[in-house]
Amino acid sequence: MSKLIAPELIGEKARIVAAPVQGRIPTSVDRTFQLPAALYGVTVACYLGFLAVTAMAFGNPGLIIPMVIIGFITIAGFGIPAIWAWMKPEHKQRALDLDNFAGRGIMTHTGRLKPRDAATQVLILPVLVFLWGLAVVTIAATI
Repeated sequence: MSKLIAPELIGEKARIVAAPVQGRIPTSVDRTFQLPAALYGVTVACYLGFLAVTAMAFGNPGLIIPMVIIGFITIAGFGIPAIWAWMKPEHKQRALDLDNFAGRGIMTHTGRLKPRDAATQVLILPVLVFLWGLAVVTIAATI
């Protein structure tokens, strides 16, 4: 419940303190996730491949608009973060190239991951989605 408090009472009880000291705002931010762009490219290719396979198999004029919307969302879902990674303020961090990634792997909160393990974690869902699309199209073609 709320109740009216007289301004005089607030003046008696209020404690006035100095403003907090503002810390230095960091000028360097890492927005890259340190994964090579090739992994993102394969991910986008798998999602768009799923879309292409299902669009070709179940091609129907009534599905044009939903397919275009799904394609746009997929491209925007990866394009906007890519643009965000290159935004200002300027930063020294760059995404790892494939050679560095293959040699060092990637550091996570739970420790260093081997390149094979990191690539598996990143690509398992997109590859499964693409294979699922192929399976659905195959089942529909055989029935």
